[in-house]
Amino acid sequence: MSTARARLAGVTGHRLFWPLVVLLLLLVANVIYRPSFLSVELKNGHLYGSLVDIVRLSAPLILVALGMSLVIATGGIDLSVGAVAAVSGAVACLYISKQPDQNSLAVVLTAVALGFGVALLLGVWNGILVAGIGIQPIIATLILMVAGRGLAQLIAEGQIITINSDPYKVIGVGHLLTLPFAIVIALAVTLLVAVLTRRTALGMIIESVGGNAEASRLAGIRSRRITFLVYVVSAACAAIAGFMMTANVSSADGNAVGLWVELDAILAVVIGGTALAGGRFYLGGSVIGALLIQTLTTSVYAMNIDPQTSLLFKAVVVIVVCLIQAPAFRARFRRRRSVPVTPVEPVGTEKEQVPA
Repeated sequence: MSTARARLAGVTGHRLFWPLVVLLLLLVANVIYRPSFLSVELKNGHLYGSLVDIVRLSAPLILVALGMSLVIATGGIDLSVGAVAAVSGAVACLYISKQPDQNSLAVVLTAVALGFGVALLLGVWNGILVAGIGIQPIIATLILMVAGRGLAQLIAEGQIITINSDPYKVIGVGHLLTLPFAIVIALAVTLLVAVLTRRTALGMIIESVGGNAEASRLAGIRSRRITFLVYVVSAACAAIAGFMMTANVSSADGNAVGLWVELDAILAVVIGGTALAGGRFYLGGSVIGALLIQTLTTSVYAMNIDPQTSLLFKAVVVIVVCLIQAPAFRARFRRRRSVPVTPVEPVGTEKEQVPA
């Protein structure tokens, strides 16, 4: 009996158990509301269905969450990923819009390369401020969060850049081997980051920098270079997400692209079990967190709930998940349930002994 209870405690105590439970509950709620929710069909060689749409729409958030996981693992934070996504998307769409042949593959590849290059420069800027100058990460990235939106508006000249490029549209709504191309890109980037961080010493070095940067430096690890690197990687992931967001609607809006994605990415990382204090990070947990947040957003719209209250629903679900998976909260809850209540006799009720 004790062995079975210990196994159950081990399963429920896993960092991904409760996020997966909440994700399953959201899926069940959608099935109850709409029985055809789980149906997936093949049309013209492409997969369609609500589940496919959720994963496709989660792809940009998954990419941003991957970069955010590495940044948070070093004890930092990156609030500029939404602005970087807006800038990269605006640069790519502006270049395409200026070309006479927008359907040229060479034009699209050049536009993506330009947007990606600008995003890398923004990541270098963050890295210099944090690792080189020593500015606190929340302040350094907040600067670019504000300035980046202005830069995106400056690139677009305050207008929404509209394009009509089929090759660029493939990034957001195209298909490859029956799957949406956005899912393939997100899967490829996830595998690449996982291989680089879990099959080499890079992941351990990042975790050591986040655990104790000074001890890592004394051990011979160039902690500043690692910190610089993760901000560049975060910007690169945000750039790819920006291409997906703009390709999905064939336009670039400096104000709307990537809006609040930095907050969703931080929530996804925290839900996945990565501590904001730095140290160990969990890429799989960040992916699950991104899927949970997108499923919640899709559920709110599908159930005709007022979109203005979607942030409230998201906040409630996130705080419930974080509380449930917090070891201190679970331990306190178990102690309150397990402490026996012993009756206490009131003072003065003892019977007095009467001498014979």
